[in-house]
Amino acid sequence: MDETNLSGDSADTGVAITPRLVDALYTEAMVLADEARTYFDAAGRADRDALPPQARVGFACESLKVTTRIMHVVAWLLTQRAIDNGELGRPDDPAIERRLGNANPTDEEIVAQLPEEAQRLIRQSADLYDRVDRLDRGQHASEPVESPARALMGRLERDLFGSA
Repeated sequence: MDETNLSGDSADTGVAITPRLVDALYTEAMVLADEARTYFDAAGRADRDALPPQARVGFACESLKVTTRIMHVVAWLLTQRAIDNGELGRPDDPAIERRLGNANPTDEEIVAQLPEEAQRLIRQSADLYDRVDRLDRGQHASEPVESPARALMGRLERDLFGSA
């Protein structure tokens, strides 16, 4: 498999988005989409019906947020594939339509009231969206994006050894 860097020169952005990464994220997104559809359209109906009315509305809203996050991720990943395949050019100033779409954040108070399976799907979709959002922002950043692991190490060093 070709491991070309979809984002261009990683020295400029600090982000290397390879076809292998795009494929792995795409597979993860599609599996999660199938799990969410199966749960929210079928198995989750009994869970939803057992909730009080206000929680049922929250259940419906959060299920839509899951779907929205996943579809934004899939669209972004397909755009990355199209760029890599030469179907779309690599713009110097990326158009907004090539960026990851905006997804509303999860309401943790509502999520806490929902069944365990719904909570799992909500959190997994938010995690996937956040990871792809970091890639998208890093691709368009003027400075390298610090990895979460490096940021944690920096905080630990400051906390343990004090700042100089």
